[in-house]
Amino acid sequence: MSATGADSAGTEEGSVRAGRRTVRIHRPRKVLFPGSARSTDGGRTDGGRTDGGRADVTKADLVEYYRSVARHMLPELRGRPLMLERHPDGLDGPRFMQKNIPGNYPDWARRAEMAKKGGTVTHPVCDDTATLVFLADQASVTFHRWLSRADRPDHPDRLVFDLDPARDDFEPVRAAALLLRELLDELALPASAMTTGSKGLHVIVRLDRRTAFDEVRAFAMDVARVLVARDPDRLTTEQRTDARAGRLYLDVQRNAYAQTAVAPYSVRPKEGAPVATPISWDQVKDPAVTARRWTVTDVLEQARTRPWSDVPARGRSLAPARRRLDALL
Repeated sequence: MSATGADSAGTEEGSVRAGRRTVRIHRPRKVLFPGSARSTDGGRTDGGRTDGGRADVTKADLVEYYRSVARHMLPELRGRPLMLERHPDGLDGPRFMQKNIPGNYPDWARRAEMAKKGGTVTHPVCDDTATLVFLADQASVTFHRWLSRADRPDHPDRLVFDLDPARDDFEPVRAAALLLRELLDELALPASAMTTGSKGLHVIVRLDRRTAFDEVRAFAMDVARVLVARDPDRLTTEQRTDARAGRLYLDVQRNAYAQTAVAPYSVRPKEGAPVATPISWDQVKDPAVTARRWTVTDVLEQARTRPWSDVPARGRSLAPARRRLDALL
């Protein structure tokens, strides 16, 4: 990060070059993710690392992470309305879930005015590195994306199954993901897997944007019902936590207009700054992989392996899959 002012003298500003633009960074040394331990005299070692523990993650670190991951992340953000999860004072401060664009949103950054009940909401849209860096400077820790694009908001190009375990245990998630993949293979629907950076996993199907949300959601619910019928002791579609009896919840509720899912390569507001990370199906099988396996410190190495490269970029029609699924119901 290159400082444009002497923030050592208290100006607390810097700047980052992002594509053709230079984006100002405010309070770059603000700690957003505190380290895991402090030295005995209350001081810190060089580089912000606490003695015997994990390093602090500052605003500058968050900005640099998003600038570095932009080439992998932007294809998953472009054209989509976003909801921003902001932590201006770090994990220990208040959280803001922001749909409307910030008051100081730059003129050069794209926005999308989307319909809602009784009016509209103007969402940020992140099409370039400069916008990603600007939003990181706003302490937008996590990016939640629509499953449709702004030009056809009622027709998603992503279908998401959120595998939500009853406890912080990834083994039921791993088993459910592999079982779900088998079913999607039967339906001739290629799927990708992504750790959420929290507890679970998202299984994502790319669609051709010809099917409206209501039909997509009904399809996802029927897939979940078939899967539960195959393993009723470990899986459930019960929305009420107290009715799940320790089973993994197959959540398809995100497949609706204006609902969001965490975007690939988003940082999660948890200790250690874990990242929602695309993974291969071989990695799903790997017992060393968990929901928080990758953080801002090492996820770029994973991104460079192109874990989704074997999944066709072109979205599939749901019509043939619907016929196959109906035969299983």
